[in-house]
Amino acid sequence: MTTPNSRDQFIGGLRQLADYLDTHPAVPVALHGWDLLVSTHHDRDPDGIAEVDRIAALLGVPAEDEIADGGHYSAIKVFGPVTYRAFHIPARYRAVHRALMTYAYSVTPDPDDPPQAA
Repeated sequence: MTTPNSRDQFIGGLRQLADYLDTHPAVPVALHGWDLLVSTHHDRDPDGIAEVDRIAALLGVPAEDEIADGGHYSAIKVFGPVTYRAFHIPARYRAVHRALMTYAYSVTPDPDDPPQAA
């Protein structure tokens, strides 16, 4: 949950970043867009979905349900090349990710082996 102070600090930081980039044109930006990602951080799917629905209503956009296709439940609003994306990752996909990551340190690449082309 965002407190008013942290929300104000976040918005202030975004303004500082925009002002800095505006006055320093040599600093590169993401020319093809940028996503501001906001997770619901809910463990239970009904709670996370309800939070995304609440945010979608505030943004005036429909929620996007890509859960059946292995995706997330999201509310997305685009501001030019900047996208605000609130999302919930379903519990079953978080569990799959945790299971996969249990093997993350089980394989150690040989530092003398050249990388293989994909």
